[in-house]
Amino acid sequence: MKHKAIYIIAAFCAWLALVQAGARKPHRGEPAPYFLQLPSHFPRPVYDFSRNPLTKPGVALGRFMFYDYRLSKDSTVSCGFCHQQFAAFGHFDHALAHGVAGQQGTRSVPTLFNMIWQKAFMWDGGVNHLEIQPLTPLTDHNEMAMDLKELLQKMQADPQYRKMFKAAFGSPEITSERMFKAFTQFIATMVSANSKYDSVIQHLPGATFSDEEKAGYSVFQEKCAACHKEPLFTDLTYRSNGLPYLPALNDVGRMKITGNTDDNLRFKVPSLRNILKSAPYMHDGRFFDIFQVFDFYDHGIKVTPTTDPLVKPGIPLSDREKRQLYFFLNTLTDYSFLNNKELSEVLIN
Repeated sequence: MKHKAIYIIAAFCAWLALVQAGARKPHRGEPAPYFLQLPSHFPRPVYDFSRNPLTKPGVALGRFMFYDYRLSKDSTVSCGFCHQQFAAFGHFDHALAHGVAGQQGTRSVPTLFNMIWQKAFMWDGGVNHLEIQPLTPLTDHNEMAMDLKELLQKMQADPQYRKMFKAAFGSPEITSERMFKAFTQFIATMVSANSKYDSVIQHLPGATFSDEEKAGYSVFQEKCAACHKEPLFTDLTYRSNGLPYLPALNDVGRMKITGNTDDNLRFKVPSLRNILKSAPYMHDGRFFDIFQVFDFYDHGIKVTPTTDPLVKPGIPLSDREKRQLYFFLNTLTDYSFLNNKELSEVLIN
């Protein structure tokens, strides 16, 4: 039994070393590794770090690009323009995504955190790999509207970019593969797992729920946890939650990707982490207040052939339960993540 325990600990340490971009010292000329601290109470990430190990210059390059407005067609929009850190890298107070020349999309801006635990991205799962996820916002005419070939040429002509790519990848050559790998390295560091909830769950000294929070946790476990599974607070599935269809947007959800009518109005279940900081809510941003969401589940569900069985009868919530649920959801706010300077904007010189 003792040997088995030692083996398990050794295996875990080996895996941890891998996902933390390697513990060995870099050879001369190699970029310094970036050590990513992963939460012990989370499952193993699904992203394969062995094909794109994190390095300090790689993460720095990804961060620089994330906030660089020059990556858009008219140099007015960056990734960070829509994905605001204080809103858990969602877009505060905007129902729908918008980009260059005032163009507007048909969906709300999804939050960005804990991406390395996901296999598919966007509200409909239309992107199936983290490294190509940035391609959509970069090239979509409603967002950054950039031609990829033109973007690479633009970056190649910039001395600062050539210097940063050389530091990250060993040569100043700028390719789409390298660009997307650097984006991914930065996005991989967006880990949110240090809320009050996490402290309580890990039984850290002094961490306890208040009576209202504890009651709200019970409400959550009874009425929400089937879809918003701990510890990610999403089961990463696609469900139709009974949200009434909006003809003006004509958004059929995952059916647009699969062509299967069974996927009509199905959207990815979002994480509830940092939920009180990332309004508006739903794939079309129609609710600007969390109590509107509570009211919708209580008495606003519109049943269609694809509505998930879990919500078809509605989710009854008394005023007291709504208040308690609010207090619990507040414990999912990760202030260290929202204020992490290593994720904050880099000013372009």
